[in-house]
Amino acid sequence: MDEPLDPELFDPLCPSAALPIRIGDKWTAMVAICLENGPRRFGELRVPLRGITPKVLTETLRAMERDGLVTRTSYAENPPRVEYALTPLGHSLFSLIAAARTWSREHLPALLAARAASHAARPVRRGG
Repeated sequence: MDEPLDPELFDPLCPSAALPIRIGDKWTAMVAICLENGPRRFGELRVPLRGITPKVLTETLRAMERDGLVTRTSYAENPPRVEYALTPLGHSLFSLIAAARTWSREHLPALLAARAASHAARPVRRGG
């Protein structure tokens, strides 16, 4: 029999919940990629991120700003102009993004096959 898991395996003060890139959070990395070569306006970001709603993009940019990954610069022009740019901390995400891309290239076919098999194995539910 295997040893039971240590109830103290994870330190309650572990900072993992504070990480800006979480499994399933696709938008932070994608926004960072959009900002890699310089500042962009909100509308410019929406073009390649066509699957994101304005609300989710706003929330993502605010979270990234809160975490020190992007800066938001407002220009007193008519009409007003706002640009978002990566900070040095934001640029440091690219090593993580590169690792995720490498993992995806190697394992995405297996992951998608497992999802398809799981979906096919589910019983069909009818009614409410």
